[in-house]
Amino acid sequence: MKKTKLFNQLNPLKFKHFSRHGYSLFSVLGKEVLVGVLSIPTLTYAKADGVGILPLAKDSLSREEVKLDEVVVTGSRAPLTALQTAKLVAVITHDDIQHAAAQSITDVLKLATGVDVRQRGGFGVQTDICIDGGSFDQVTILLNGINLSSPQTGHNAALFPISIDDIERIEVLQGASSRLFGAQAFSGAINIVTRAAAKSGAKLSAEAGSYGTFGGNASLNIARGAWSNHISGGYRQSDGGTEHSDFNQRRTFYMGNYASKHIDMEWQTGLFEQKYGANTFYSASFRNQYEETSRYMASVKADIKLLRDDALHILPSLYYDRDYDHYQLIRNMAGAENGENYHRTDFYGGGLNAYLSWALGKTAIGGEVRKERILSTALGELMDESRFKRVESTERYYDKRAERTNASFFVEHNIVLSKFTLSAGLLANKNTGLDSKYRFYPGIDIAYRPSDSWKIYASWNKSLRMPTFTDLYMSNALQQGDKELRPERCDAYKVGARFRERGISAVVSGFFSHGKDMIDWVYLAETDRKSHCLNVSKLDNLGASVEVALRPQEWLGDVCPVTQIKTNYSYIHQKHEATQDIFRGLTALSYLRHKFVAQLDHRIWSNLSASWSFRWQERMNGYHPYAKLDGKVQWSVPRYSLYVKADNITAHRYRDFGGIPQPGAWFMAGATINLDI
Repeated sequence: MKKTKLFNQLNPLKFKHFSRHGYSLFSVLGKEVLVGVLSIPTLTYAKADGVGILPLAKDSLSREEVKLDEVVVTGSRAPLTALQTAKLVAVITHDDIQHAAAQSITDVLKLATGVDVRQRGGFGVQTDICIDGGSFDQVTILLNGINLSSPQTGHNAALFPISIDDIERIEVLQGASSRLFGAQAFSGAINIVTRAAAKSGAKLSAEAGSYGTFGGNASLNIARGAWSNHISGGYRQSDGGTEHSDFNQRRTFYMGNYASKHIDMEWQTGLFEQKYGANTFYSASFRNQYEETSRYMASVKADIKLLRDDALHILPSLYYDRDYDHYQLIRNMAGAENGENYHRTDFYGGGLNAYLSWALGKTAIGGEVRKERILSTALGELMDESRFKRVESTERYYDKRAERTNASFFVEHNIVLSKFTLSAGLLANKNTGLDSKYRFYPGIDIAYRPSDSWKIYASWNKSLRMPTFTDLYMSNALQQGDKELRPERCDAYKVGARFRERGISAVVSGFFSHGKDMIDWVYLAETDRKSHCLNVSKLDNLGASVEVALRPQEWLGDVCPVTQIKTNYSYIHQKHEATQDIFRGLTALSYLRHKFVAQLDHRIWSNLSASWSFRWQERMNGYHPYAKLDGKVQWSVPRYSLYVKADNITAHRYRDFGGIPQPGAWFMAGATINLDI
């Protein structure tokens, strides 16, 4: 065959990030473009069928790894990809979530390295989330970058208006992060990113199983040009699996997007309600407690792009959240004399972030003002009777009130080179709950990439956490807060390395956090029946973790039934010094000393696959170590999927919090149907 001579040979233009906009293609006409593993000759009259897929080189990363590298994560004030960022942000992908034998979002987080999820009941109904030995009040929870952390108590952190099916990914940022997310990001942050509507369609799902559990979920996507909309809703109820742990949950979520050349917008609103038997929530002496919690949230944010090549971005945001909490010490026993309390918490605010890309990197500057207020029958200062507000649908009145305003201003600069990233910033924070003076929290993160396979990083950051309204004001026969509590302060250091090659990835890291004025609920003596909230003068956490993931199919192809083997182990040693003798701590001092997780995903036959997860952990402060095995078997095709999943397959009886026994084996079966519109 005669070889055809190529005229007008083009040199390839290689880049890793391609704009989402439809007009972006015109900027590369007349060039041969290599995007990731796609070769696209974009000549003047090029057609879509001219797109070809090149095979991966043996020593290259998988397509999934390349895709993950290009995801913009919340590791800095200016957007950087997972590859560029100087922080190591753990990303739990949508596929990871769908494969996991998880009943709830908090079940997914139980498998993450360094994350401690303590539950009092199933499906995340009564759950505390901690990171790196910190307490549940020290973690900031974000939904699409919007802060959902309640100033009333961290116990309400898991009031998510979304389902597992709504999630695109979960980003876990370990370590002090106040300069990124504000004062409450003391030991880390978790950002849940929902799926945007790429195309129109609908999804219906239903499941049922042990302990009278059943529920369903429906979602609708409408995508038209620059506009996209996603709405979902669901319901679930159960007997709970243990005494006085029954629950029912309702939720609705809506997210809209608009994308254009000069402005992108995103707005969301959600509702979450749950009613549940709270078992021995606040005291082992009362086994039939009860609680109702609800959340109403809304936010809007924009990305305004200015100057040539969108060098300047201005990102305003507004948000509002209202939480209701109705608590009964003894179920169906009304009245303050019986330990019944009502709380209404509002927090709202706005922020303005701007970043400029220029010759020396990316510079970000901005600020946020956040207002926090609670009306309560138990928390806050007593109001004048003329200001009392009736509790909705009751004869009770909110007679106490507390409020504070938090103002933050920040500056950050990022230097991003081919093998090096440096991110340094400063947060100035003022809170009217203190003395209204500005306090400064600097931080610096450094990453070095000696090759495509390696990333080495180190960081130092300072953090602050304000006491919650519960810490300050709770006062009853079981608990005693302290209005004179000082805010927690921390210096956190972290080092680590990541290695990735085709079919294998590994992360090893270590951290040290030096905390001052740390807050904990403690019993001062063995005979105490009342816990006290106080400042522990010093608390140090020293820890290390390692995570290894193998993907044999990337070496052996589809002939290998095993898609992924993943293990992680984390260890923490804690040292504390208190101003007075402490018999037992309930939060920060009850940390995980050891946590080991092993996961296996494999194909059984055709479209039938299975996922297994094993978790062993040892908690300090009087808890016995335990092991737990979960599993999920599913049949998946594009139109539908069927699954059976089991939590605690061996029916091991264990305790994760106080004296509350957790359920035995919990089996669920369900189905999902995808519909085109």
